Amino acid sequence: MKQIVCLSNTPWRSIPSRTQQLMTRMKGVQVLFFEPASGRRDRSWRKGGRRVRPEVTVYTLPPVSTQNELYLPLFRMGQRKVARFINRQLDKHRFRSFLLWTTSPVHVHLLDHLSYDGLVYDCDREWTDLPELWEGTLARTADVVFAASHELLDELSPCSTNIALLPNGVHYSLFSHGSNTTERLLPEVSGPVFCWTGTIHPDLNLSPVLHAAAQRPEWTFLLVGRPDSDNPYLSRLERLPNVILTGQRPLVELPDYLARSQVCINLLREDTPYSDIIPSRIYEYLSTGNPIVSMLWPDQVEQFPDVVYGAYTQQSFVELCERALAEDRTWVAERRRKYGAEAAWSRRAEDIMRILSTVGLL
Repeated sequence: MKQIVCLSNTPWRSIPSRTQQLMTRMKGVQVLFFEPASGRRDRSWRKGGRRVRPEVTVYTLPPVSTQNELYLPLFRMGQRKVARFINRQLDKHRFRSFLLWTTSPVHVHLLDHLSYDGLVYDCDREWTDLPELWEGTLARTADVVFAASHELLDELSPCSTNIALLPNGVHYSLFSHGSNTTERLLPEVSGPVFCWTGTIHPDLNLSPVLHAAAQRPEWTFLLVGRPDSDNPYLSRLERLPNVILTGQRPLVELPDYLARSQVCINLLREDTPYSDIIPSRIYEYLSTGNPIVSMLWPDQVEQFPDVVYGAYTQQSFVELCERALAEDRTWVAERRRKYGAEAAWSRRAEDIMRILSTVGLL
């Protein structure tokens, strides 16, 4: 059986990350998945691995004292500690000829300590908080680079001649089949429901929701996801009777909330202006067939103009929500689902397997 050692930049969690979705769909492959420690006092690495799928075992990496090269002796000592831990697990599971899958420029410092047969760098975000040299070196060393957007692909192309576009995806079968429990959700709500799903980060701009909820008290805005108390709009939204904050819900419940809504909404984060990375949330929305109203930055081009309503101002957000409610869905709903089906994580994994097989890495 083929073997992959995956160094993830996010922990294994109940709402799967991009890396989780891909690793669990690599057919005929045994995966050792290494997640980062949650903090300097995290001792999870002492507990051993946990088998989360028949062919996927997750280990928590030991924490390091610093990720700053300014403290070079401590930095190098931390990287050697992590590498020793990984190598012990490789010996335990008899990983000898494996593909190393990396997801962060930080992983470049482990390359000299691991004996891998092939190297992949999967870039799904901008790493503006890390030195450019780290990512450039990792991309140049990698046998294959995957980029989650056209902008990322353009930025990394000078570093790699073997780079491929790999957008985010969706658990299509989960979101496309609707729900049989919608009548039990929000029984007290009779008017139209507008739904957002995802973490409410401190920089998530919720002002369009605040504006629309005040203008249209007969509409209900349903925000499904973990709220961060540092978001400046939350306290005001919590006081509005037509705004519902559910908190974080399991992935399997998200289709129920989306099926209960008439329109899906997408909002902007202030720390990623003009990013062309399509979040999995959009593909989840598309898979339902529901109308989608998305906020856009000035001059930003909507990537699905035929099936997504793009709003540039708070007032146009309200107007497009009204238009979405009145939409004739006889043809456009199926077109949205087609976009969702094309972005299924299973298809993304098949693309990866085909590319890696072509270059002889799997």
